[in-house]
Amino acid sequence: MTPAPLHLMGERLMLCPSGVLALPAERTLVASDLHLEKGSALAARGHMLPPYDTRDTLARLALAIRRHGARRLVLLGDSFHDDGGPARMAEADRAALARLCALVEECVWITGNHDRAQGVAEWRVRKLVFRHQAGEVARGEAEVSGHWHPKATLPTRIGGITRPCFLATANRLIMPAFGSYTGGLNVLDPAMGHLVRHAVRVFLVGDARLHSAPFDALRRAAA
Repeated sequence: MTPAPLHLMGERLMLCPSGVLALPAERTLVASDLHLEKGSALAARGHMLPPYDTRDTLARLALAIRRHGARRLVLLGDSFHDDGGPARMAEADRAALARLCALVEECVWITGNHDRAQGVAEWRVRKLVFRHQAGEVARGEAEVSGHWHPKATLPTRIGGITRPCFLATANRLIMPAFGSYTGGLNVLDPAMGHLVRHAVRVFLVGDARLHSAPFDALRRAAA
């Protein structure tokens, strides 16, 4: 996989096609919105989906940790689909989560709106603040967040291609959801209007590389 560099407040971030973010200077890997045990939550409501989402999500995240040689893992909230998720985990998946955490020296769990029972409100390093949902960004700082599960559609000669994406502004990065059963919200949806007012670029997640486009190109294509 070929990551793409992005600079926020002088910090060099590497956006990975797998949907994670690496901070090379900190040996840190960031992932957002795992929504572990979403499958079991849906099953309890009568929606029968293959119960392997937790297993797949953890396996992909462990691979990303090894690929980037991370020593710290930062999870930007909604790591579980709900507060009952940990209790519903199969023993094999619970063991896989323990092995994943053992791959790093520190694991930072940020509180999300789905998993309010665990984590911290935010994590900071120099001028970067990491939180679940985009908020106010102080002058001289930049923010990395998740929550919105952004996706975008790029026009091609054979029609539009829609994929999860990173959404970047001058001082903000919103990450795609990493979980196997997470959907997405189009970055042109009016619900995201207050966040994309100053959007600069999107980076669509691909199999081996990211596909980047200026945000204005999305606006023109939609018009």
